[in-house]
Amino acid sequence: GGTACVVTGQPFDTAKVKMQTFPNMYKGLVDCFVKTYKQVGFRGFYKGTTPALVANIAENSVLFMCYGFCQQIVRRIVGVDRKTKLSDLQNAAAGSFASAFATLVLCPTELVKCRLQAMHEMQLSGKIVQGHNTVWSVVKGVIQKDGPLGFYRGLSSTLLREVPGYFLFFGGYELSRTFFASGRSKDELGPIPLLLSGGFGGSCLWLAVYPVDCVKSRIQVLSMAGKQAGFMGTFVTVVRTEGVFALYSGLTPTMIRAFVANGALFLAYEYSRKLMMKQINSY
Repeated sequence: GGTACVVTGQPFDTAKVKMQTFPNMYKGLVDCFVKTYKQVGFRGFYKGTTPALVANIAENSVLFMCYGFCQQIVRRIVGVDRKTKLSDLQNAAAGSFASAFATLVLCPTELVKCRLQAMHEMQLSGKIVQGHNTVWSVVKGVIQKDGPLGFYRGLSSTLLREVPGYFLFFGGYELSRTFFASGRSKDELGPIPLLLSGGFGGSCLWLAVYPVDCVKSRIQVLSMAGKQAGFMGTFVTVVRTEGVFALYSGLTPTMIRAFVANGALFLAYEYSRKLMMKQINSY
């Protein structure tokens, strides 16, 4: 699921991070794509793909594993049997709990990804003299400068994004599946309803938490050039100096990616889960 999400959404994610961190460099999505292609070439859209793959595979593995555990916790809290189907709201709460665990593996890998994606802009703006163009050089730079805890820069803003965001993510997905199922079992849904449901869930997540993600990207990228303020400090600085709309820079590529990538994520998740369940049941 995580792999499908990255393969389909990486170019839009790269544009998002560039536009969030350096909003004055780009007039819009098309301008960002054109300039990136002219300056770095097609490979520029896939900068940070390796850590993005690691981030998404790690995050979604932990997320969906903990989602199952958290569903059992929710069942205990509401006092129902282990096999009872949860409501869409209860599933949303379980997804929100699970995202807190996923954040611990996501934050370090996403920091490396964001820095690689915005490396060219950091050099152009003069914030750093020479960029680190490989995953290993970025990892080594973080360890040398800040130690292992340096990978958790932006942890509070990542948590602020994930916990409420994944409530809407799983809530939107389950609500959409309920709509398409219309009385049937959700497990009988075909690929198109699953794609649309995943896209709807992803859109709900990003519309709600986008300003928080913008602050997170700035903290993780700009801390490369020196000490960066925390979440509230960065948030207030952006609003004061650039205005509220700066927090929505890069929203267009994000919404395109949110629908396409999360549709692919849930489609791959549901079908791979069914395949594995069939193999387990056959033994």
